Amino acid sequence: MTKEKLQPFIDRYEEINKLLISPDVTSDIKKMTELSKEQSSIEPIVKKANEYIQIIEDIEENKMLLEDAELGELAKEELRELEAKKPELEEEIKVLMIPKDPNDDKNIYLELRAGTGGDEAAIFVGDLFRAYLRYAENNGWKVEVMNSSESEAGGYKELVLLVKGDHAYSKLKFEGGTHRVQRVPATESQGRVHTSAITVAVMPEVDDIEIEINPNDLKIDVMRASGNGGQSVNTTDSAVRITHLPSGLVVTNQDQKSQHKNKERAMKVLKARLYDLQMQEQMAQEGADRKAQVGTGDRSGRIRTYNYPQNRVSDHRINLTLYRLEYIMNDGLFDEIIDPLIADYQTKLMEMSDI
Repeated sequence: MTKEKLQPFIDRYEEINKLLISPDVTSDIKKMTELSKEQSSIEPIVKKANEYIQIIEDIEENKMLLEDAELGELAKEELRELEAKKPELEEEIKVLMIPKDPNDDKNIYLELRAGTGGDEAAIFVGDLFRAYLRYAENNGWKVEVMNSSESEAGGYKELVLLVKGDHAYSKLKFEGGTHRVQRVPATESQGRVHTSAITVAVMPEVDDIEIEINPNDLKIDVMRASGNGGQSVNTTDSAVRITHLPSGLVVTNQDQKSQHKNKERAMKVLKARLYDLQMQEQMAQEGADRKAQVGTGDRSGRIRTYNYPQNRVSDHRINLTLYRLEYIMNDGLFDEIIDPLIADYQTKLMEMSDI
């Protein structure tokens, strides 16, 4: 780590400070908001950079005092402390300098779908949904069920959730992929372990500015809602299905009694899916480097196994195995899996960026 690498951040921070009080910016709300966001994003680096530069200067000063008869011992002691603090600070700065994912601060749409395993897969969708709810509570996030399709044996064939809160995407973006569950179903009389799977998709919530949809590209069908939605669910043609013709994406929403609200929700999910599709295509074009990073691989890839008889959860991307499945699911303790994933992701990014 050199002062030269850090100075541009300090210079830019000071430049933004001056811009924020200039008449051109104070009269332009949009520009002011953009600059304020940029300032907030680099402020942690600037604070650590100033601290690091001060340590380097203090080290040089103390080295000059080593031969001093009166201050030599004091300088040696202080030098020992500074030399120990320097590498710690370097690591903190390296993490802060990792290029930020522009979606990290966004809310997300979380889609859970039952895959192989029939009823057991649908039941596990419900189990994972409740575990994610607890994780959201732990983080102070709000969760809204956008659309649901219940299965006859309990659980859900599909669930679409909107998760609102600080850093929701940055935390949950690693959950996308196939989640496999191994356990003895309640209906299994022989006590045999069954394997089933569900898929999870994580998509950032997008603004209208970020994704444009031509109304002519949409086919909108209105129909009667179906499923275990209560006595009033089948009384009106309120369910909405939107097909985006160019991509073939289909979004259905029936959770609201109002056709207008169902259409509005379906459009929001469609925009998130289209944005996600664009991101996936962009990553494919960028090649193997991006695919090597955690969380950016094939959605159909198996990422995690939940083995109930062994009380084990394994994340296959980083070879992590924890024998705490019951606690993780019951108390929503996903940080025990997510934090190591983030650390691995940051390490790979640092290697690739040569920070």
